[in-house]
Amino acid sequence: MRFAHTNIAANDWKKLADFYINVFECRIKPPIRNLEGEWLNNATGLQNAKLQGVHLTLPGHGDNPPTLEIFTYEEMVESPESMANSTGITHIAFEVNDVKAIFDKALENGATQLGSIVEREVENVGVLQFVYFRDPEGNIVEIQSWK
Repeated sequence: MRFAHTNIAANDWKKLADFYINVFECRIKPPIRNLEGEWLNNATGLQNAKLQGVHLTLPGHGDNPPTLEIFTYEEMVESPESMANSTGITHIAFEVNDVKAIFDKALENGATQLGSIVEREVENVGVLQFVYFRDPEGNIVEIQSWK
């Protein structure tokens, strides 16, 4: 068994993919997806599902990494903005070497600040430095570094 991917339903999959490519060095895993059909309806539980998007390989996982799947459906449904304490999946996290440098890079690429950089010792684990922010479409991202 192995973790395969996480999906983000985006209003603009190309713009959001560019953010993750530019900030986190993700890479496109071809092909670009252009999907529709009864099989997609059956799998998703939607009617007339049509989507476009891409899989991005996640850094730090060798030759067969999990991916971040970014899709835009022809018909999108808006959902309320989530917070760190919302029920369900609330954020994705990347471990980085320099939290401040990547945070600044994310902000330069359209992210918005949610929290501030914090450093905290976790007993018997180490010192954690981390921050939460929103990607250009409002999804929460955490970046962290352990010492």
